Amino acid sequence: MAIEFVDQSIDEIWEQITRLMNEHPEPHQDSECVYQFDLSGEMSGTYQLILNKGKVSVEQGSPYSSECRLIMDFNEFKQLLFGQLNSTMAYMMGKIKVDGSLGLALKLETLLKKYKEFSC
Repeated sequence: MAIEFVDQSIDEIWEQITRLMNEHPEPHQDSECVYQFDLSGEMSGTYQLILNKGKVSVEQGSPYSSECRLIMDFNEFKQLLFGQLNSTMAYMMGKIKVDGSLGLALKLETLLKKYKEFSC
């Protein structure tokens, strides 16, 4: 993603992701799902990324049922956003745990890679 995450809080990171995805809805305009991120490490917490046919929102906690729950360290999360993490390898090495649809987890990596072309 064309976003700078250095020295930003997790809330600022989510705000940038939401803004970018809402400004450029084409890659996810047909998606309707909830991804849950359970983050540990430097900045921890539970967050849900809600894709709803071209609109994106983020909720702290787990207010909705999620189809795909990703459990990872905050550093792996940043690498995933930067496109520097191969999610399949990270999954096989135990750096990312997936609860729910593995297919949606793989689709997320593909979706995030599409945002590399956009700049903030």
